[in-house]
Amino acid sequence: MTKLWGGRFTKPTNKLVEEYTSSIGFDQKLAFQDIQGSLAHVEMLGKCGILSDDEVKQITEGLHTIEKKIEKGDVEYSVADEDIHMNIEKLLIEEIGPVGGKLHTGRSRNDQVATDMHLYLREKTEYLINLVEEVQKSLVHQAEAHVETIIPGYTHLQRAQPVSFGHHLLAYFWMFERDKERLKDSVKRINWSPLGAAALAGTPYAIDRQMTAEALGFDKPYPNSLDAVSDRDFILEFLSISSILITHISRLSEELILWSSQEFNFIELDDEFCTGSSIMPQKKNPDVPELLRGKTGRIYGNLMGLLTLLKGLPLAYNKDMQEDKEGMFDTVDTLDGALSLLAPMLATMEVKGQNMRQAVNEDYSNATDIADYLALKGLPFRQAHEVIGKIVLYAIEKKKYLLDLSIEEYQQFSELFEEDIYEKLAPDHVVAVRNSEGGTGFEQVKHQLSLAKQHIE
Repeated sequence: MTKLWGGRFTKPTNKLVEEYTSSIGFDQKLAFQDIQGSLAHVEMLGKCGILSDDEVKQITEGLHTIEKKIEKGDVEYSVADEDIHMNIEKLLIEEIGPVGGKLHTGRSRNDQVATDMHLYLREKTEYLINLVEEVQKSLVHQAEAHVETIIPGYTHLQRAQPVSFGHHLLAYFWMFERDKERLKDSVKRINWSPLGAAALAGTPYAIDRQMTAEALGFDKPYPNSLDAVSDRDFILEFLSISSILITHISRLSEELILWSSQEFNFIELDDEFCTGSSIMPQKKNPDVPELLRGKTGRIYGNLMGLLTLLKGLPLAYNKDMQEDKEGMFDTVDTLDGALSLLAPMLATMEVKGQNMRQAVNEDYSNATDIADYLALKGLPFRQAHEVIGKIVLYAIEKKKYLLDLSIEEYQQFSELFEEDIYEKLAPDHVVAVRNSEGGTGFEQVKHQLSLAKQHIE
């Protein structure tokens, strides 16, 4: 089969080379973007007088016919035609005859593929922004129901201070809010048009790049033709943002896995998002959050792969850049699956508030409040810290918790202790009084919820 570019060659391409260099197996994902770009390009060629109205009409109708065939699944792509661009051009020539070959006037596959990827990534970024927001809605739903549900807060995975469970969940809301903002901001750089840059140096045809940029919804054309065909920063930025996003998903997943274990028993995930064991019938495995955690390495790998690919490439296009797509496609698909599962899994999880409360009652995470209590009575905080350290050690030796100690026991360590110490040490009070801006106090959490709702409304 003669290649569309084969005029200079005297031998057919080796079959192994065809298979090795072909990208149609994965870049067929860009079929609709490729047609979208071609429709804008051919319309511009007509408006600029480079093609006749009849040629524009034939090519436009032919492209729409191919688009419908692809939608119906009636197109078989050929490895011999290498990529989605050549496959569609070949189909167009078969559909309308030699005039189909005029579509490629004033452009190259180099600017064509870059345009396709800009269109694809813009669409997918906007789609992922919506999925992130669905996760945020689930977090708000659970946080609103559990403002006054108290859970141990941890540092070093050791119990530190009790916090509102709603407050804990909202920490992830704001992580995802930053991810969403990063995705939105990246669209500004995705939304540049490479179309018309041709192979690397522009074209002698009197084309109108502003026209095609506007037709495709881009903000502007690339000012430099070399940069236009060589730039993959927009993909790197997407993969970088995705790596941060999947990190946040992974951290939340880790907590869901811990909380659903028998050792914690703070939540139970709905059966729809768990699996069982082939040998141990009692098991309920948190497979979904485990996989969400596991997918992190995959997205990191895609980012590192593209960074490594680009680091030594001279301008302009090199065949190495064919490797820029699979990681991008894989990252989009991975995030799509992760976010689509995370939102309903969070919305349907059962929160075991009584177990959380029991855990708070059976620890020393209210110890800081004794130090604060003594400091408010005039004892320097560092001295108060030393006093409470001795009290905690005493309580551990006596196998008691801080609320179990008598007032006489407290007064062994300081005469400043009075009966009101028990009120100060109650978990609800410990949480409620942390009412500084952004704190876990119930009123602050309610305020935070109202801010969160504003961000998703």
